[in-house]
Amino acid sequence: MSEAEITLSILIIDENRLRAAVIEDGLRDAGYTKLTIVHDVAGIARRIADLSPDVIVIDLENPNRDVLESMFQLSRVVKRPIAMFVDRSDQAAIEAAVEAGVSAYVVDGLKRERVKPILDMAISRFNAFARMSRELEEARSQLESRKLVDRAKGILMKTRGLPEAEAYALLRKTAMNQNRKISEIAESLITAAGLLAPPEDT
Repeated sequence: MSEAEITLSILIIDENRLRAAVIEDGLRDAGYTKLTIVHDVAGIARRIADLSPDVIVIDLENPNRDVLESMFQLSRVVKRPIAMFVDRSDQAAIEAAVEAGVSAYVVDGLKRERVKPILDMAISRFNAFARMSRELEEARSQLESRKLVDRAKGILMKTRGLPEAEAYALLRKTAMNQNRKISEIAESLITAAGLLAPPEDT
């Protein structure tokens, strides 16, 4: 086990003290020591903000729909790996858990020896999902940048009579001279062109 794993801070949310002890024992067996146990879910969002744990383990013995939904809302907001243990569930709740970003949703599986592998899975899934989200955002950003550059090229081609290659070269040279991204130069040019354009007839 790596040092990073051992030093993870883990928040255990469980109103049932006996079940919380099972989770705590399983984590301590695995070498985790930075554990915080909360038995009262009232005001839990503020507690999470104050504690800023690396991982959250939630155990719900007999959750009703409202309790589940409030925990799913929590998982949408906190952006951390969450492992959730429940005694029973249905297909709708499982789908809601996945949609809410719960990293591991375990039905009727709370056993001391299972806590560590489930925690590992939750962290692994969360990291994989975060990486995919980051890559998707980067792809969107690149597409948006390309659109800006194309529009700026079009403005230069029209106003200065430049061929496309020269318009792009001018944008790139300006970006290098100003030590800025080419998309930033393009955005500035588009904004300036909009300000300089003759007012439309109303």
